Amino acid sequence: MAKVEFHFDYGSPNCYLSHRVIPDIEKRTGAKFEYVPILLGGVFKATNNQSPMSAFKDVKNKLAYQQIEMKRFLTRYKLTRFSMNSHFPVNTLQIMRGTAGLVGKPSFMEYVEALYRAMWEDSKKMDDPEVIVATLDNAGLDGKAFMALAQDAGAKALLLSNTEASVARGTFGAPTFFVDGEIYFGKDTLDAVERAIGSAKAA
Repeated sequence: MAKVEFHFDYGSPNCYLSHRVIPDIEKRTGAKFEYVPILLGGVFKATNNQSPMSAFKDVKNKLAYQQIEMKRFLTRYKLTRFSMNSHFPVNTLQIMRGTAGLVGKPSFMEYVEALYRAMWEDSKKMDDPEVIVATLDNAGLDGKAFMALAQDAGAKALLLSNTEASVARGTFGAPTFFVDGEIYFGKDTLDAVERAIGSAKAA
């Protein structure tokens, strides 16, 4: 089976959309995506990149077209719960550090799901510690413990090393996927990711 990685940051709506599509790919292929938390701001700084809203703000028609493409994606995959976060852009440092601290723990995906839902369905201000704690508590998780992880030296170090290692492998934004080490960027490459998984199974 192919080794499949999903390098993500909650601050990217396209990462959320990928997160919603990944389960069906896993069901069809039998592959399991490894979720790798990275800090998108750190990636941008290391690669001299910036968000599409900043990079293309002066390019006539570009952002409008991206909205058309997003609507097409939402329609194709029937993603009716998506809502652009009214606080965008949100500083995700705390929630990415906390998530890094959960890597390898059984509850990891429960926190990922709750945080994505808060960001891109419920439009919550997920750089406010009180909002983070309340959101996780309301989801039946431990908000206070999560915020403690966000301050943990080991979690901070893991997020930094994940980010640096991802950039070293070719990452310049998110979502980024790796299938047996081969890089794919953006939600629109998920079809190619699935084909690569299938090719690895057939080999």
